[in-house]
Amino acid sequence: MGQKVRIFILIIPILFGCNTYPQQANLIPEQLVGSWEGSLTFNSITLRMVFHLEQNESGNLGGTMDSPDQGATGIAISEVKIDSNTINISIRSIGGTYTGEYNDQTKELKGTWRQGSSSLPLILKPKVEEVVLNRPQEPKPPYPYNTVEVSFENVEAGVSLAGTLIYPKGEEPFSAVILISGSGPQNRNEEVFQHKPFLVLADHLVRQGIAVLRYDDRGTGESTGNFASGTSRDFAKDAWAAFQFVKEQKYFNTTKIGLVGHSEGGLIASMLAAEHEELDFAVLMAGPGLTGEEITHLQSALIARANGASEEEISRSNDLNKRLFEAVKSEPDRQELSSEIETIINDYIANLSESEKLKPENNRESLNAIASRVTTPWFRYFLTYDPSEVLSKMKCPVLAVNGEKDLQVPPKENLKAIEKALKKAKNKDFTIKEIKGLNHLFQTANTGSPSEYVQIEETFSPQAMSLISEWIKQR
Repeated sequence: MGQKVRIFILIIPILFGCNTYPQQANLIPEQLVGSWEGSLTFNSITLRMVFHLEQNESGNLGGTMDSPDQGATGIAISEVKIDSNTINISIRSIGGTYTGEYNDQTKELKGTWRQGSSSLPLILKPKVEEVVLNRPQEPKPPYPYNTVEVSFENVEAGVSLAGTLIYPKGEEPFSAVILISGSGPQNRNEEVFQHKPFLVLADHLVRQGIAVLRYDDRGTGESTGNFASGTSRDFAKDAWAAFQFVKEQKYFNTTKIGLVGHSEGGLIASMLAAEHEELDFAVLMAGPGLTGEEITHLQSALIARANGASEEEISRSNDLNKRLFEAVKSEPDRQELSSEIETIINDYIANLSESEKLKPENNRESLNAIASRVTTPWFRYFLTYDPSEVLSKMKCPVLAVNGEKDLQVPPKENLKAIEKALKKAKNKDFTIKEIKGLNHLFQTANTGSPSEYVQIEETFSPQAMSLISEWIKQR
């Protein structure tokens, strides 16, 4: 569900600290216009960040930021300031800032990305042409169906959401679905590592006679709002606004409208389906059945094991997570919590051997990034949220599908919990399916580790897409 790897982090939280260069001429905006690219490294995960800087008529800089490996694009830059040879970039919607010093000799910015109370070093260089990876399933125009760019409002939150509505040609009525993305700021295609799972899935569904709305998360792409301050409950209100839009639109006649949610999107789909009888069905793709705390413990161990960690390292990490989570659950004041977490991390480092302290995952920056993540409103909500409470109230038809090699929302434990809850609800129409060989993104995988996602050319298993479309058509 995401350290999307929020394996629950999407843009990794990080802090500040600049190195100094020899004295050089002051920066001028014209030197910075263009795209600047660098990479954040957190444990074994590397994520690219790209800043697109433009100069307006007044001579001031602005623009957008992308995290292409996480599918977060077009995030608006709030403010750019230049002081001597230092640039400060603020992005309020995700609570992030970048401060970097310009080196006139190397033509690069060397500085730090800050998010929350943590930081990671980030060197930005003028962007070179991106290597385009092979993604053979991505559909190309012209499309044999109707495509409309749309926007709709979450009035309560004051958020405008932008998306793409596609629907079959012809006059006959048909079912429609809203796609709900997983954790972290996602664009309408749920783009990650040049894969566009929602684009591929939407194209498949509409060719099967099903209309599809997919949209940019708040604060992402063309949607407004602040993503960083939101929780799953807030994002559920955005999804409900999407449902209301589809219900009221005039482009076609619908017979049934349902939700298709991936990962955290599955959690949101179950939340809404339990609360609103208007929903005709729900598809939970790698949706959680356990609490966030239970899932995080499971996924952390599974991914670490897949990446070659020893059982001792896994046990030590699990103990740290337990202490952090207990602090989050027991201390409501964020300032007091930050102080308590700092003590926990200091204790953890003090008990490491000298060789263990040298490992990237045990350095201060990596541990501060974890600390920043667990104190966010999103994680506080997610940690204790129990999906079984709403799953046990769901009466509409439900398809819960997961990949056998999903290490982020492990199938055995979560599908079992979902099935138990739906039986408690006396739900008369539900299907539980685990598909052999698929990972969290529904790709055919070797180990299921997130490190494989970028290497796999398949974006979305045809078997999984056919299962979903056939199930919807039968409802």
